[in-house]
Amino acid sequence: MRPESCDIFCRVVDNFGDIGVCWRLSRQLANEYGVRTRLMVDDLASFQRIAPTVVTGLATQRVAGVEVLHWHDAVPAGSPADLVIEAFACELPGAYQQAMAQRAPAPVWVNLEYLSAEPWVESHHLLPSPHPRLPLTKHFFLPGFTPNTGGLIRESNVAVPAELTGSVTNGKTPLRVFIFGYESAPVEALAAGAVQAGVAMVFSTPLEAVLAKLQHWRASQAKSGLKAAPMLEFIRCDFVPQESFDAVLAAHDVLFVRGEDSFVRAQWAARPFVWQIYPQESGAHWQKLDAFLVRYCVGLDPVPAAALRGLWLAWNGAPGADTAAAWTEFLRWHPILVTHARNWAQRLMQMPDLVSNLLSFYRKIAKI
Repeated sequence: MRPESCDIFCRVVDNFGDIGVCWRLSRQLANEYGVRTRLMVDDLASFQRIAPTVVTGLATQRVAGVEVLHWHDAVPAGSPADLVIEAFACELPGAYQQAMAQRAPAPVWVNLEYLSAEPWVESHHLLPSPHPRLPLTKHFFLPGFTPNTGGLIRESNVAVPAELTGSVTNGKTPLRVFIFGYESAPVEALAAGAVQAGVAMVFSTPLEAVLAKLQHWRASQAKSGLKAAPMLEFIRCDFVPQESFDAVLAAHDVLFVRGEDSFVRAQWAARPFVWQIYPQESGAHWQKLDAFLVRYCVGLDPVPAAALRGLWLAWNGAPGADTAAAWTEFLRWHPILVTHARNWAQRLMQMPDLVSNLLSFYRKIAKI
């Protein structure tokens, strides 16, 4: 038996990472499992970029089978749901917590944490946290890359795609590169590296700032009397509804992504990819980045593994890194990295997905 209802609370910190995860989770619960789902989100404008039918001026609306509420300080009407998901420690309203304590039976309360490959995730997954004043217990649910974690979001229709047909070695087809990064991303270095490597490429991005950087690079080349050879093409692609995002990734050969949702979808796309992690003032993101690379590079020979690691670090602004040179080295090993990406995705497919794990945990706690 599964919960009849679920409330998900989301505060948008990274423009698309937080809401991307929560929206995907909401749709899967509602549409694959028939759970009556409410999504409380504080930033409808960011949400609308990945769900175009969202109306930013509405307090309540129904989108793709999910009830969406614009979350301010008001408590959602009605009783709390059977399953309550507090996404990324966003902190539930006090009045809502009071309503949870008065509900019989009390909801199963989960704090869905950020995805991490760090070793401590396994020991912290599902740990209880009793409320200091109310008769409630929150449990920490940690996504991850091993069977002893919450797993990854994976809808029922996700499958490891067919092999790539393009290659940097065939000399005929331009390499298709998708770029979805923060403003700090050194995108000009990718164009410079393509010239150094002698590889024709088509860069696609949904971000105006990224496209402007690439066009500025092209203008500076022309001004200096240099030719942007081999052929490089820069294209702005549209933001698409989240359910169409996988097809966009599948249409490219190398993926530069950011935020948690895109990070996971790049892995299901089974393409060589580079993740721009959300930077933290304390520098904790470097440890998180390294932890994933340690796991991801298992089974990859040392030299291509070093090339992959070098580009990831350079893309994320490691001091002294030469992004253009790192990109050139990465391209040398592209065929091997393609095979490795497919093998990685196939291994991940052997684990239960996040929603299956979440509902199994619900049944255990609710004693159903």
